Amino acid sequence: MNRISIICLGVTNMEKSIRFYKDGLGFQTEETAYNPPVIFFDTDGGLKFELYPLDLLAKDIDDKNPPSVHAGFSGITLAYNVRTKEEVHEIIDLAIKAGAKIEKEPQDVFWGGYHAYFSDPDGYYWEVAYNPYYTFEE
Repeated sequence: MNRISIICLGVTNMEKSIRFYKDGLGFQTEETAYNPPVIFFDTDGGLKFELYPLDLLAKDIDDKNPPSVHAGFSGITLAYNVRTKEEVHEIIDLAIKAGAKIEKEPQDVFWGGYHAYFSDPDGYYWEVAYNPYYTFEE
């Protein structure tokens, strides 16, 4: 079991989240509606990125006793690696224009890279990182 097929985020407002990811950040999908019951975005490498209503996701896990949703840091971050320090700034600027909140300004990090964090409309944290040791797959 060494594969991730889909990353699903439970969101509180489908239209707002779709506009953030599709229109703001440029994620690709064949879906044209802004309030579908679920949406899948294509990513490089075949992994799918899914948005699904948060309350329905909790009920899907357990319809009789859905897990509660707590505000704050969930302990999970998503990462977007880039090839240069300059690209960190480009992606952060794109995220700002899409409506993201900057959680950590771009800066050098102890392990030799350069990174920043933003959060999406539902508070999910994204790291944008330049790692000189990271190998991109074709």
